[in-house]
Formats: sequence, structure tokens, C-alpha cells
Amino acid sequence: MKISGANLVVRALKAEGVNTVFTVAGDHTLPLMDHMLEEGFRFIDTRHEQAAVDMANAWGQITGSPGVTLFTTPGHANAIPGLSLASHKESPIINISGSAPRDRLGQGAVQEIDQVGMARMVTKGAWLVPDPHRIPDLVATAFRTALSGRRGPVHLTIPLDVQEIEVDASSVRSYRADEYRPTGLPFGDPGRVKAAIELLHSAERPMIVASNGAYSVDPEELRRLIEITRIPIFTEEAARGIVPDDHPYCFGFADGRVNDAAAQVKDADVLLLLGKKLDYTVNFGEPPMMDRDVRIVQVEPSAELIGLSRGVDVSIQGDVGAVVKQLTAEAEDRHWKDHPMLGQLESTQTAQRRTLEERATDPSPLHAMSVHMALSPKLTEDTSLVFEGSDFAFFGAAYHPSLKPNHWFTNGTLGMIGWGVPYGIGLKVAAPQSRAVVLTGDGAFGFNAMEIDTAVRHNLDVVIVIGSDGVWGIDYHQQIQLYGRAVATELDPVRYDKMAEALGAHGEYVEEAAHLPSALERAFSSGKPSVVNIKTGPSASPLTDYIIRLKSGVMETT
Repeated sequence: MKISGANLVVRALKAEGVNTVFTVAGDHTLPLMDHMLEEGFRFIDTRHEQAAVDMANAWGQITGSPGVTLFTTPGHANAIPGLSLASHKESPIINISGSAPRDRLGQGAVQEIDQVGMARMVTKGAWLVPDPHRIPDLVATAFRTALSGRRGPVHLTIPLDVQEIEVDASSVRSYRADEYRPTGLPFGDPGRVKAAIELLHSAERPMIVASNGAYSVDPEELRRLIEITRIPIFTEEAARGIVPDDHPYCFGFADGRVNDAAAQVKDADVLLLLGKKLDYTVNFGEPPMMDRDVRIVQVEPSAELIGLSRGVDVSIQGDVGAVVKQLTAEAEDRHWKDHPMLGQLESTQTAQRRTLEERATDPSPLHAMSVHMALSPKLTEDTSLVFEGSDFAFFGAAYHPSLKPNHWFTNGTLGMIGWGVPYGIGLKVAAPQSRAVVLTGDGAFGFNAMEIDTAVRHNLDVVIVIGSDGVWGIDYHQQIQLYGRAVATELDPVRYDKMAEALGAHGEYVEEAAHLPSALERAFSSGKPSVVNIKTGPSASPLTDYIIRLKSGVMETT
């Protein structure tokens, strides 16, 4: 019996439970796409390859299984920005591209570029499949790499002739997932776990920060840990919602540049980091974000990230979810005192919320907070929120709580924009029962606005709320306040709602606060992809204010 390389790829993907592929069709993937269709794969065909990767990014975050993307050679070049974001967000993605046949690679073959080299810079691993017999083991390698340690995207280039060649089926060895990927969770060293609990127990003002590496944590187990120890927790990235923000020991988004309560992490004398890197978001573990003498317990699945920018007092390498179980068991036998900062943290949260709401004024143009306050009553616990990097969105990130895992997303440490619309569409593909709301600015919306067509064709009723303030806000406000003038950061008003209608979606245009509730309600009940285009005035968000204070030397950094 003969079997083609394309069929071997299909067989390997089906063994991993893959049934959905995000793609833009092209010459070098046509044989593979034809076999996939024959085997019942679902194609989400997009208008741009970056958008397809952003949708797969959402799929990987929501389902925990890698999103699969498929492109031709020039399409692969368009996918690199999406892979860069997925790498920062640590989303598992299997990115597959075709290429010209092997015999002319390196001699200027059709559309030839160094696909593997390009991808290697922004993924956990990239490989060329040299022969059909290698397809099963290289697909296995891709999935194992994407899902081990800190998750992330990987890449496979499969040349056109490798897809088309038929080989003897008996000469190809296939693998089950449990044969090439460990199914158990690596626990931490028990002695280090005990040392971590002893350090936290002796602390006066311990705090916890959970981030991307904590995606595997059981929400119930983490709640038990904080309820036993009475230690306040902040969450970010994939950890958002693992403990809901309305829990009495959870004080919201861990980014102290956006959340005033999180800025008080600087007052902690011991910090438990659950899958949190000591990166620029915490000034590499230095003031003003952390006290210079703070003692740190770092729980980390990847050894190379332990103590990356400063020394830590107790390091525990292992799966964060498994280590949290160990920490909880070790903490149960001790008496834990009340935390002295709980009241202070709560009052800080309340004060910031009040300050934000006071900015919601009714004159035209509207303030971003007028929109977020009108939107808030319409958000359920099962609403997924995407905050795309803009002042408009970061007002929302400071205001809207995260109440459920995998329902609250920002652009993470890369700061990329343009991903919000396709990411929201990907959320609807992965979780069609959940309401998906994208909060974005007019500048960011323009990157992938044509993906509204993708949402219409696939009947994905994502709601896109645009704060149209006519500027590239975060940079515009820095220019005005630091340099006294704007340079290439101003936009003309555009009726994005009319564009949405032309593409078959629902559109709303709002200039007055009184019209906001009804416009939002019509968008949510339309049953279509919707764009709510709201004329807002430029206003610096909490994140932008922080950046300006830091750059102008107002903040103490020593």
C-alpha cells in the first residue's frame, strides 16, 4: 500500500486531535489542503496570513491544544509578525508552510526564502521536513516542543514534492501522542517547596504574582493556597481569571503601570512568582517596581529563566500547576496570620475605580471611560475581552475585571497592535458559545480590518468596539508632553461602521453618551459580526501616564 506525504501529515495531525486549520491558500500547500478537505478538516480561510496566526494564537490559548496554520512560501513571510506575538504570549501553534521542491532549493527556486531560518528567530523550533518518512517524527517533535515547558509556536516547512511523493506505508512508523510526549507533570524538589513556604510564612508582607507560566494551574488549587496563606495575588497573561478579580485575596491585573493596587508589589518583603519572568514589566526585579531587598521565590518550568535578571532566594523548577499543589499541601499545617495590606490594597482599588469613573463625561467627543462604563453592564462572566494596545483599550484593562480563565487578553510584552480583530475572531472559533468583545483604537483596527469579511463568511459574531480618537494615542501623548508636538501620529475620522456594513457586518456609529447603551445592545443582539465605531477624544490612559512619568524623570528609579 502506498501513501503520500500529504496523507502522512493528515494522519499525524488527526492523531493529535486537530480538526481546524487557519489558512490562506497557495501553490505550495495545495496537495496538503486537498487531502485535509477529504479527511473533514475545517478551514478558517482569512484575508492575511498574520491574521490567521493571530486566530490560531487565540485557539491555542483557549483550548490548550496548538492552533494549526498553513501557508505557501510568500505567505510564510506574512506570518512572521503573528508568530512573533505568539512567542511573546507563549501560545502553542504549529505553523506549516510549503515550499518549492527540494531539488532546486538553494539555487533560487520558485519564491525561495529561508523559511526555517526566518521562523527560528521567533519560535521555539523550526525544521525542514526532508523526506516523507520523517513526517511522523517531525510532527511529533513540533507538538512536543510547542507544549513542553513554556508553551510557544513552532514551524515546519514541507516541500511540495515531499507532500506529493508516495512511499510504502509499511516503511513509515507513526507515533501516538503518549509515545512521544510526557503526560505527567514534573513536580518541584520537596526541599525547595518547604523552604519556599517557610520563607513566605516568616514574611510580614508576602505577595503572589502569577503569569504566563501558570497556565496549567488548577483554579481551585490556587484559591486554596491563597485562602490558607491569606496572601494577596495579582495575575496577568494566561493566569488572568485563574483566581477571579472579585475574590477577596485577588487584586487584579499584575501590571503596576495600569493597576494602582499592583504598583504596591514594591512594598512586598517576599514575592512568590508563579511562572512570572523578571522582565521589563517589573523593571527586572528592581525599583520602582520591586524593593531592592525583596526576597523572591520563583516557580518556573524553564530552568533558563530562573534568576534571569537578578538572583532569587528560592528557585523551584517544575510545572507550575504541580508545584502549586505541593505548596498548598506544605502550607496547610501552619497557622497563617492576617495580611497587613489587604485593606490598603482594597482601598487603592476602590479609589482607582472611582477616579476612572469620574473621567466619564458626556460632552462630545466622549471620554473612553464613558464607553467602558456603558459597556460594563452588558458583560457577563462568560464574555471574552480583548484589550488591543491603545489608550482606549488600556482604560478598559484598568477598569474591567477578569472573572474566568481564558476570557481576558492584552497584547502582552511585545506591545504589538493589529492582532485584536483576528484574535477576537479566533476566540469565537475556539469557543463559539462565549461572547467575544474586542476593544481597540482606530489606528490598531486598521491593520486587519478586512478580517471582518472572514468573520462574516464564517458566521462568527464577534463585537468590535472602536474608540476613534483620531490619533495613535500612546505615542501621540508622549510626543505632545515630552516634545511639544505630534509627528505622524494623527489620523482622519473614518466611518469604520460603514465599512463593516459594506462587508456584510452590523455597524453602529456613536457620538453621544445617551446613544451608547442602545447601540451596544443592537450590536450584541444582531447575530452578526459587529463594529461599534465611537467618536472619542484623545486621553492618556494609565499606561501612557506611567510611561510619560518614567521618561520625564518624575518617577524614582533607585
